[in-house]
Amino acid sequence: MPYIPQGRRKAIRDGEFGKIQSPGELNFQITDVCIQYADFYGEVYSVYNEIIGALECAKQEFYRKMVAPYEDLKCEKNGEVF
Repeated sequence: MPYIPQGRRKAIRDGEFGKIQSPGELNFQITDVCIQYADFYGEVYSVYNEIIGALECAKQEFYRKMVAPYEDLKCEKNGEVF
C-alpha cells in the first residue's frame, strides 16, 4: 500500500480521478475502493475472496482490451522477438 500524503488521499477520495499523478496514487485509489467494499460487506474471507476475484478479472480484461492490442501493433511495427 503506497503511503501517499494525506492531502493527495483526500483529493483522490473527493473524486479528482483525472488528477492521479503516479502509480502509487492509482494503487491507493484501487485499494481504497476495495477497503470500502470490505467495510460495507464485512471483513470475512468470502468478501476478501470476492475482492481478489474482481481485481484479477479487471486485470485480465484490461490486458485483453488495452495491452494485447498495443503489443500487437508494436510487434507489427518492430517485428517479432521470438
